[in-house]
Amino acid sequence: MTDDLRGRLVVALDLEGATDKAAFMERVVRALDLPEWFGRNWDALADSLTDLSVWPAGAMERGLLLVVRGWRAYAKERPEEWRIAEEVFSEAVEGTPELSVALELGGSHEGASDLPG
Repeated sequence: MTDDLRGRLVVALDLEGATDKAAFMERVVRALDLPEWFGRNWDALADSLTDLSVWPAGAMERGLLLVVRGWRAYAKERPEEWRIAEEVFSEAVEGTPELSVALELGGSHEGASDLPG
């Protein structure tokens, strides 16, 4: 966890290698340091993203920027699950001004072999 320029707590949700909903939810639990009783389903994720009291220490006061990394393979492998995840993220951001979610698009090396030249 680090700080962004506006003082928000920045948390990375790394989905690299996640191939199903169970793995996705486990990554969420680790990234956001959610309690053991977290339900590991879409409704529980929505509730956790909008319940500032379960956010990592300091995020409630400063705001939270969740950066989702390594999501493309998961989105390709599980498009319906990814669509639901996007909806959950979007609705949480709309209802929680302290929350921002960003999808990391990758470095300049990704897709370089597809470039002409």
